[in-house]
Amino acid sequence: MKKQLLVLAISAVAASGAFAEETLAKIKASGVITEGVRESSGLSYTLGNGQYTGFHYDVCANIIKDLEKVVGKKLETKYQPVTSQNRVPLVQNGTVDLECGSTTNNATRAKDVSFAVTTYVEEVRIAVKANSGISSIKDLNGKTVATTTGTTSVQTLRKNERAGGIDFKELYGKDHSDSFLLLESGRADAFVMDGSILASNIAKAKSPADYKIVGEVLSVEPIAIMIRKDDPAFKKAVDDSIKNQIKSGDLAKLWDKWFLKPIPPANVTINLPLSQATKDAWANPNDKPMEDYQAKK
Repeated sequence: MKKQLLVLAISAVAASGAFAEETLAKIKASGVITEGVRESSGLSYTLGNGQYTGFHYDVCANIIKDLEKVVGKKLETKYQPVTSQNRVPLVQNGTVDLECGSTTNNATRAKDVSFAVTTYVEEVRIAVKANSGISSIKDLNGKTVATTTGTTSVQTLRKNERAGGIDFKELYGKDHSDSFLLLESGRADAFVMDGSILASNIAKAKSPADYKIVGEVLSVEPIAIMIRKDDPAFKKAVDDSIKNQIKSGDLAKLWDKWFLKPIPPANVTINLPLSQATKDAWANPNDKPMEDYQAKK
């Protein structure tokens, strides 16, 4: 019996490895690639009626064009909406081939999935109403802080060295729009999240001037496109595309398009300049996790 169990276990491992190695073969055979998209992220969001757009959406559109060259055929793109909670499992189980939202590359997630080279280095910040009187972490004492379910932002806030002795209530939105609504409606005093997501939600608000991003940078996090683990051929193809987009200047053009110019649906400008950390990541493409960035601080 033990021998049979051992054989079954080895077979299961071999099967999972074979499955992981077949991404390029799978999309070539089916002619379909499934892209994980977000409903309300700063880097990928919906316009309604099954239409998606955003910085990472455009990056992935370029990746898919390059993958078509690799597999030698035109690919149909299917869009699979994902959330902060289910994005990792949906990549892990093969439902999603490319997750193109706004996911931090960290050591915990890297146990289950792989990450392409970093496309953007994010700074986690605090958004508040402009008249709130809140300007730093210490001002959050006794306040209600919102963030999005399935993200690590509040944990990051609690771990910050300046958060010692600060007591605040946590409130969770189901997605980033919902979390911003908690701030907008007054149910929360602050929204802690990636700076690009905060800036995007503020830009799309009814009265953008009513909000501001304040306080210390809570965390520096590399944002990358998720793919299945243990699939070196597919990872190389995705990485090569991103590196080519950096080299050609296409990635910089997409940054200008999405963060420095008016964007749909309201034609507002987020006005988020390219950070030095992102410039450095583009100058030296890598897939280092968040923990490596923290070690440098």
